[in-house]
Amino acid sequence: MIKVEQLEVRAGEFSLSGITFEIPTGSYGVLMGKTGSGKTTILEAICGLRKVTKGRIQLGSRDVTHSRAEMRGVGFVPQDGTLFSTMTVRQHLSFGPKIHGWAKEEMVARVDELAEQLAVQKLLDRKPAGLSGGERQRVSLGRAIAVRPAVLCLDEPLSALDGETHGEMLELLRKTVKENGITALHITHSLAEADRIGDCAFRLDRGELLWKG
Repeated sequence: MIKVEQLEVRAGEFSLSGITFEIPTGSYGVLMGKTGSGKTTILEAICGLRKVTKGRIQLGSRDVTHSRAEMRGVGFVPQDGTLFSTMTVRQHLSFGPKIHGWAKEEMVARVDELAEQLAVQKLLDRKPAGLSGGERQRVSLGRAIAVRPAVLCLDEPLSALDGETHGEMLELLRKTVKENGITALHITHSLAEADRIGDCAFRLDRGELLWKG
């Protein structure tokens, strides 16, 4: 579950207040709005990358309003994928487990599992240079869920993809989230994207949450 109650957060001169919504456990939530409406600011607050001035953020049974980012159990997929140029796909997928001290056998098994789920088996020994946009986002998704987070936040992850790849990635995102039992919050400005992938949706306009369904 992702539950936000009366959230107030600032980003420079921009601020949001009174933001309240809830995404049930295991559901795929979508947050819509125009560029600059505050979508990413909310996402950053949930991830622990933006300080909360007022209000409460609950993930599952835990109040994480003031918890450090690394303590929240949140996976994050940024808009451009942001892969490390010197690391192979295999190294990206094992990065989180390695940081968390997983045993080598566990890491190898998890990388193999992710590679099959995301259909990147043939890319494991390649570096990001030369990967297509869809391939980069598959790797970014795998890296984000490698340590089996309960919550996944995605910041317009499909905005740079062409039509066919966009559709394929929508299906893959929803399938992967459901198979891994993750609660997701996906940012987009596209109503068509929200209708296709979301279990529940919310819309921001001028700093206010105006619509949800």
